[in-house]
Amino acid sequence: MADETGGSKLDPADWDAFRLEARRLLDAAIDRMARARMLPWKEVGPEARQRLMPPLPQGGQPLTGIVNTLIEDVMPYATGNTHPRFFGWVHGTGLASAFLAEMAASAMNSNCGGRDHGAVYVERAVMDWCRQIFGMAEGSSGVLTTGTSQATLIALVTARHRLTGGTARREGIRTLPPMRVYAAAGAHQCVTKALEAMGHGAAALRTIATEGPAAGMNLERLSATIEEDKRNGDLPLAVVATAGSVDAGAFDRIEELADFCARTGLWLHVDGAFGAWICLADQPWRGLAAGIGRADSIAFDFHKWVGVQYDCGGVLLRDGANHHETFASRPGYLAAQQHGLGGGDPWFCDYGLELSRGFRALKVWTVLQSHGLDAIAASITQNCRQAAYLADRLRNGGHFRVPFAPPSNVCVFGIDRSDMSEEQRSACNRAICERLQLEGTSVFSTTRIGGEVFLRAAIVNHRTTFDDIDLTVAALDRALETLSPDHLNSHADQ
Repeated sequence: MADETGGSKLDPADWDAFRLEARRLLDAAIDRMARARMLPWKEVGPEARQRLMPPLPQGGQPLTGIVNTLIEDVMPYATGNTHPRFFGWVHGTGLASAFLAEMAASAMNSNCGGRDHGAVYVERAVMDWCRQIFGMAEGSSGVLTTGTSQATLIALVTARHRLTGGTARREGIRTLPPMRVYAAAGAHQCVTKALEAMGHGAAALRTIATEGPAAGMNLERLSATIEEDKRNGDLPLAVVATAGSVDAGAFDRIEELADFCARTGLWLHVDGAFGAWICLADQPWRGLAAGIGRADSIAFDFHKWVGVQYDCGGVLLRDGANHHETFASRPGYLAAQQHGLGGGDPWFCDYGLELSRGFRALKVWTVLQSHGLDAIAASITQNCRQAAYLADRLRNGGHFRVPFAPPSNVCVFGIDRSDMSEEQRSACNRAICERLQLEGTSVFSTTRIGGEVFLRAAIVNHRTTFDDIDLTVAALDRALETLSPDHLNSHADQ
């Protein structure tokens, strides 16, 4: 209900008081970023959990109390990925420059689905920069997304639109033969999820064997599988090239896959969630992305190796016209205007699933403007060198084995104990992973190579130093030496 002056109770009654509390929270947020090295992940205790999940509020609370809660009960329990020894999964680290952009974007509260306003021009600039970075030709189109999962869905739906001439958009998939998508073993689950959401089901994904745990898919096996599917009446939709596998940081041979798809008329999609950015790195790592610009579509994340705050991904499509045809829809309430706010074609809502879209582009624009490609490229190269350095340290230490050399920024390793069974080594690796997380020393994730569980370090942090690698190796050695038989046995059946 509005007050007598026409104001709203949802706005601050006292903007000066609000400003003071905002500055207090701003200082706390900047302190947190500046002290990232001192703030590893920590477990949320029962009392904190209770405070974070209060009863449904009916009346409001004073802003001072809310800010206190944000500072004392919310911010201390972050994922921990801002810490320089967070090597678990592939979590980006956040940048101070993007933090500033987030404040400006939040104050503006722009809807970037379309219309003629400054935010859409920022996003157009960002997508054109990406086109240039990845070497995709003019005439391509792109849109920012929540991440690679959404980007992959957009890409594969666009591929289907081209293949079926729009039949699927008009009539659904009931008249289509079974479709198949091909990806290397170890491809990200977002490909499967996209096929499920599209109505083709998980069985539509054909997994192609790789030439090793850190190598790309076997092209002969790919060709044979496609021919077999054609004989069975299935319709090949796309080949997915993995640029940086989650488990090992491995790359498919994108250039060769581009040649293959050009010969066969198949759509080539690149899953470059974090690995697409290796095209900025020094050699030899840059060569892993050779051919990426020849793809029909590329999915990638800014919130991983580039360090932009979550969430922010993107997708590029070589055929901009086909991309537009796949998603464009303008009911009467979205009719274009020649002039005014309803102008500004093209609208981003015509290139994806979202009509309401946040101003994600501003944090990317600010990061690239603030630091430039050279600084981001140097950080990516450094992470690749650190993965190689970690592998060397572990091999030379005598306690851990590295089953294959890191192809990029991911190092996989496990205890080197031939007197243990595979199950015992797996249990020990899990126990070490858990112990270091709880200590707040270093965060690893685990993966399975063959039948054995290994530790996995994915290094995407611009704050990581070679000293952090040395500290981590020392912590791994200590953890291995202090593992008790009881602790080991507790993990043996997991």
